[in-house]
Amino acid sequence: MLNVSRLVGTHDVLLVTLDTLRYDVAARLHAGGRTPFLSAVLPDGGWERRHTPGSFTFAAHAAFFAGFLPTPAAPGRHPRPFALRFPGSETTAPETAVFDAPDIVAGFRGRGYHTLCVGGVGFFNKLTPLGGVLPGLFDESYWAPELGVTDPRSTENQVRLLLGRVAEHPPLRRVFAFLNVSAVHQPNRFYLPGAADDTIESHAAALEYADAHLGRLFAGLRTRGPWLVVICSDHGTAYGEDGYTGHRLAHPSVWNVPYAEFVLNHSTDAPTEPVEKRENE
Repeated sequence: MLNVSRLVGTHDVLLVTLDTLRYDVAARLHAGGRTPFLSAVLPDGGWERRHTPGSFTFAAHAAFFAGFLPTPAAPGRHPRPFALRFPGSETTAPETAVFDAPDIVAGFRGRGYHTLCVGGVGFFNKLTPLGGVLPGLFDESYWAPELGVTDPRSTENQVRLLLGRVAEHPPLRRVFAFLNVSAVHQPNRFYLPGAADDTIESHAAALEYADAHLGRLFAGLRTRGPWLVVICSDHGTAYGEDGYTGHRLAHPSVWNVPYAEFVLNHSTDAPTEPVEKRENE
């Protein structure tokens, strides 16, 4: 684990959740060279397999914002990068950033950070009282249909918005940015030409699509300064394994998620637009 306690206050912080991304798919694409932009920033060894604290978006993110990110998939007491102070905690360590706050978003705000949310799936859409709970934690939050699961260009739109909002804040004002990438979530069949249904292969194709635009995100953030980045899935999803489909259920395809934490160092290189193939070109 990085010494997060020492990085909070000196680094901007980015938390990215690749909504519904399965560990096995993320690891397979990394090993096959199919996600070059993510692979370029992942630590040695690629994705770490972890266990999610929740089997669907709201439960997992409620835990994340309480300081309970996915847990290493091995026995033991594993220190956490972020925690909220409470008596009897057995998973805080000197490297843990501990906040006296009800959630880590408020904790970052208390340390002088501006907090920013770019939502994706329905639990961030602010169209209902429930859809406003998670984004309501932040100083500013955004959701629109073009950021959601039904828009095939959602990640492109999300990255453009996030980079634009971050650029509005002076470098001396620290930012805690959160991005919920919606593309991998169902429906994802439109990322696989000719697909009539969502499958594990269209799930993989959606990650390949998102990868190119996340590369532009990382390049753009580097021009601001150093960032502590945590990127993970909130939960996986089943595509017929053992008769199961979807999530909010107890199956390894749901509980095993990819996780990584790393530092993006400062660079003056400008972000580049990924080259995209369009069907009619």
